[in-house]
Amino acid sequence: MTATDERERNPTTGPGLWLGLDTGGTFTDAALLDGGRRVVASAKSLTTHWDLAIGLAGAIRAVLAALPAGARRDDVTLVSVSTTLATNAVVENRFSPVCSILLGFDAAMQERSGLGRSDGGFVVAIRGGHDATGEEYQPLDEGAVDAAIRDHEARVEGFAVAGRFSVRNPAHELRVRQRIRALSRKPVTCAHELSSKLDAPRRALTAALNARLTPQIRHLIEALGEVLEAEQIDAPLMIVRGDGSLMRAEVALEYPVETVLSGPAASVVGAGFLTGLQDFVVSDMGGTTTDVAVVRGGRPVINDEGALVGGWRTMVEAVDMRTVGLGGDSEVVLDRDAHLKVGPRKAMPLSLLGHQAPAVVADLRVLATLDRLPDFATHYAFRNPGREAPSHLSALERRIWDALGPEPRRASAVVRNFAGLEALRRLADAGLATISAFTPSDAMHVLGRQSGWNAEAGELGARLIAIDERNVKAAKSAATPQAICERTLEIVIQESARILLATALAEDPGLEARQGRWGLLGDRLVADAVAGRRTSALVDVGLRLATPLVAIGAPVGAYYPEIARRLGAPLSVPEHAAVCNAVGAVAGVVAQTVEVVVNQPTFKVFRVHDPAGSRDYEDPEAAIEHARRASRDLAVAAAERAGAVGLHVETVVTERRAQVGLSHDYLAEAVARSTATGRPFAGHLHAHDTAR
Repeated sequence: MTATDERERNPTTGPGLWLGLDTGGTFTDAALLDGGRRVVASAKSLTTHWDLAIGLAGAIRAVLAALPAGARRDDVTLVSVSTTLATNAVVENRFSPVCSILLGFDAAMQERSGLGRSDGGFVVAIRGGHDATGEEYQPLDEGAVDAAIRDHEARVEGFAVAGRFSVRNPAHELRVRQRIRALSRKPVTCAHELSSKLDAPRRALTAALNARLTPQIRHLIEALGEVLEAEQIDAPLMIVRGDGSLMRAEVALEYPVETVLSGPAASVVGAGFLTGLQDFVVSDMGGTTTDVAVVRGGRPVINDEGALVGGWRTMVEAVDMRTVGLGGDSEVVLDRDAHLKVGPRKAMPLSLLGHQAPAVVADLRVLATLDRLPDFATHYAFRNPGREAPSHLSALERRIWDALGPEPRRASAVVRNFAGLEALRRLADAGLATISAFTPSDAMHVLGRQSGWNAEAGELGARLIAIDERNVKAAKSAATPQAICERTLEIVIQESARILLATALAEDPGLEARQGRWGLLGDRLVADAVAGRRTSALVDVGLRLATPLVAIGAPVGAYYPEIARRLGAPLSVPEHAAVCNAVGAVAGVVAQTVEVVVNQPTFKVFRVHDPAGSRDYEDPEAAIEHARRASRDLAVAAAERAGAVGLHVETVVTERRAQVGLSHDYLAEAVARSTATGRPFAGHLHAHDTAR
């Protein structure tokens, strides 16, 4: 059963200019859209990982300098940003400490949540919670709650509360939140507000991640707010969620975990916006990763199991994205078998480093004259500006930190072995240092497919790899730098094509790869398809991508025409593909979904599990109507709070019935799911109350 209605509330003050921002691995992008309809200006600035606000400010100032004739900065009526901040914090395990209060959890539930295995947090199990029907499982031990708050309040940045079956009755979670707010000013996250699905351990993990991400998102929002104020931009600020929809920055402060996979989601939205296609596969190639997703009927396929990031399976709905550590700035090295390897680690391209620090080019020239190279000859490193060494560094990390300075140094002058290189990489992962090495971007500069940086530095890096390869293989002569660059290009093409095929095949159950393989014939077909060769001389067999391929991201022009040719796919590289994520950051809609469940705890008693309080009915249709109305009203309220106007609401009710005898059945459960979708509110803050 489906019901749809239209609601027009709080109309916008006029289209104006919409500013989209995206923080990527190498660049921070900015795009200005004329009322959300077309791109009128774009710009890039190098991402400053040690302080994202610096790169954001650079991109904002650059795009404002490119304003079209007659436009002014006070024409900007909406700002929206997609960010990797939450994703990176989860991947790198960079969290603020929190106290997780678990209500009614037994030992097995605590173990499955994984909270006890994470760093920087405290876990307290307390009597309480409910059962599957919403009845009280155990009385809430409020004394233990108060004791937990007093014991941990001074040591944490926030609290997370997760109760057994809280989605069926949130009363205990709400009472604990009241106690926390009475005794502390620290933020608190309730698990039932993040997901309506069953699985208390995963809800607890999601709530804890949410609480632990709050300080990082607050820092980004405050820093970005300062930049916007300095640039005299007086407009609402939105943030992209992991499913590609938007929410007000104030709401993101309460639910920062929903920004996990924000950047990849923005790329999918931007691809659809720029091409107008409804069904396609999109590949977003950036500096660090390639992200591939499928779009059907104009909407990205959503991962029903929740976003998986850094080994954590959350309950946050997000775009079903396949990510591989393969980008324009992936590190290129020789593996133990002297084979060229691209990724998965990221490095600053030598051509970019040489562009910024000409002394590095002179040093590379010296190295290229040697017959025997020092270890890690293509690697340089330096401290990131404005960073201080934290107290928790190991002795080796401290020694390497002390050896680094603001100017680039050869890695061989800083580290002595692979253990030292790994320690240096840990400093880079923490944003304390930057490592530079030969990358596909360098290869593309040498091959003339990219420009703008120092191509000589890239050519010298390729020459050093060739010398190393010759020495390891005991060959008579070294490959040319051109040959190294062409092999690098071929590896990127084949691996990119492979991930595209894997993503497409996984949409058909039974065809997805098993442990990375498709069987003898399948592996051969995939290998030949990505290499661009025939599988059989006598049998006409092969694989082709039977849907349009949309390629976005700054490097795609150098790789994807050949990838599409090998896969037999129509290719679209839209105008403004290089800033597609920034376009997607502001081209999305605000969408909120709410589910309300009806079940039968006892014979002929139909219970509606409304967050406002459970209610019992004798008539199942009356219970379902209550659930439908409640889910719709809650979705509308959530969407308006997230910044939506012009709402469209769709409600779908699904029923699960059980058989009694041969001819009778009864309602076992019904779920009313409402989605409210609307445009983001655009206007000037001084003239409108955005809290509404």
